[in-house]
Amino acid sequence: MDKTGPFQTYDNETDAATCAPRLSRLRTELKRRGLDGFVVPRADEHQGEYVPKRAERLAWLTAFTGSAGAAVALLDKAAVFVDGRYTLQIRQQTDTSLFEPRELEEGPAGWIAHALPKGAKLGYDPWLHTAHGVEALRVAADKAGGTLVALDSNPIDAVWDDQPDAPTAKAIIQASNLAGESAESKRTRIAEEVKSQGADAAVITLPDSICWLLNIRGADVPHTPFALSFAIQNADGSTDLFMDERKSSPELEKHLGNAVRLRPPSEFAPALDALKGKTVIADPGTAAAAIFDRLTSAGAKIKRAPDPVQLPKACKNPVEIEGTRKAHIRDGAALSNFLFWLAREAPNGHLTEIDASKALEGYRARTGALRDLSFDSISGAGSNGAVVHYRVTTATNRPIRNNEIFLIDSGAQYPDGTTDVTRTIIVGKASDEMKDRFTRVLKGHIALATARFPEGTPGAALDAFARRALWDVGCDYDHGTGHGVGSYLSVHEGPQSISKRYTVTQPLRPGMICSNEPGYYKAGEYGIRIENLVVVSDAAPVPGGDPQRKFLSFETITLAPIDLGLVEPSLLTDAERAWLNAYHARVRETVGPLVDEETQPWLEQATRAI
Repeated sequence: MDKTGPFQTYDNETDAATCAPRLSRLRTELKRRGLDGFVVPRADEHQGEYVPKRAERLAWLTAFTGSAGAAVALLDKAAVFVDGRYTLQIRQQTDTSLFEPRELEEGPAGWIAHALPKGAKLGYDPWLHTAHGVEALRVAADKAGGTLVALDSNPIDAVWDDQPDAPTAKAIIQASNLAGESAESKRTRIAEEVKSQGADAAVITLPDSICWLLNIRGADVPHTPFALSFAIQNADGSTDLFMDERKSSPELEKHLGNAVRLRPPSEFAPALDALKGKTVIADPGTAAAAIFDRLTSAGAKIKRAPDPVQLPKACKNPVEIEGTRKAHIRDGAALSNFLFWLAREAPNGHLTEIDASKALEGYRARTGALRDLSFDSISGAGSNGAVVHYRVTTATNRPIRNNEIFLIDSGAQYPDGTTDVTRTIIVGKASDEMKDRFTRVLKGHIALATARFPEGTPGAALDAFARRALWDVGCDYDHGTGHGVGSYLSVHEGPQSISKRYTVTQPLRPGMICSNEPGYYKAGEYGIRIENLVVVSDAAPVPGGDPQRKFLSFETITLAPIDLGLVEPSLLTDAERAWLNAYHARVRETVGPLVDEETQPWLEQATRAI
């Protein structure tokens, strides 16, 4: 946790040329085990989005480095599954002659149902799939006339010669003046929830849940302050924490106190066995299938229910909200300094995507509060900006050219908050089409930022607000409009989201932090995205409104200029123009006193009223 940067590298992490020999080695291992195929998710034992290098099995096999995906390797064919964010990236990274790219929405199960040979044995690692996921795979294998087989060890691990070791970074304490609530208070709250559900204990597997619950942070995965571990939260308020002892320290043990028993990971499975006869909460959507298998064989009564920590964690307390406001002001000043630098230097034609990414990290580091980036910056010029989760490398690095769009999506980890912001900039002169698409994305952004909605509304009900102006001209984007954000934790957190996925039914609640990030992508030419973070807040009453109904709204907390060179004012309504002008006035007043002296005249112009 003492690392001071740089926090991002630009090396080529994978190579499509490795796909053939690695797939061949895996198939040899499968034949040795009497298997006809194997399912490879992008997951570790904790089922989080962010995994340590040791768990990057999907990238090792397919060369695909995205944050979500899966592959199925049969003896004679293979497929890789990615969502809409990665449809361009997958074709750039993997060997598509070996791995057929498929939609993740269909999922491996849909492909398995028709591709798995009758009588075939399909293996899976039960620690790398949720209980829900395994059920879908089993149905698919049965439909194909095959058999799904749980494996005791992972066949990729058997053939991955230089697989990294498990991480052992020291865990640190998240002080109460940043967390806003003591770990003891949190444990008591969650224990009461466990009891209210008639359970004796809850198995907690998500890293952000455990870190929030115990007010600890770590450095086990890139850009996300996780201390990987498992926990059993008991109804009496005590907690069993299964974490590598090398991550501990006398200070941490004192912080955890006597009610938290620190135990080695090797004791986790036996501890599940010891729950025999007890009622145990386990989340089938986030906990590994192996945990359900172990509890079942032990004779525990499993209560399938959501992780009881996720919702309380998502609803930030006043201290956390105030901390993230401060982090965003600090971050907004750094970003404004960067945008001025970019406006000055980019027209000269000598900047590249890597130059820009390094410069922005440097401005954030100058704050003195930067602990890490919150993800690898997406620094995309021209056509690279159309790759939604593009990661610039020395091989893909391209110049930032005049009369092209440059998109930079970036974020920072500060002790008091996590940031995530995207700005799209025109270098030179924008075409009429660029202005039209950018302004329609802006209209959608404003529509969501100004939305009022009744209590109990899920994010899926608001998603169309951000798409309407694009839909009007036959355009759309293939990613969600908003994700949850943690408090010095994961830049992507649940259970809330704003997307087309109506399966996510969690209502938005006060204190939740979400992104607001509609976009538009023209493959081979440019990408556009405007992203601010917002806090769900109580809405002020409307005169004449129903006094019996409680309404919510969003407070925008990201503060950085939106490029007026891409705005077509004639497409904005009076209300939209007023929002943009008011937002820019707030940026100018709040971060203006904090930016470099040479940035201030530029900021005045960049935030002028239109």
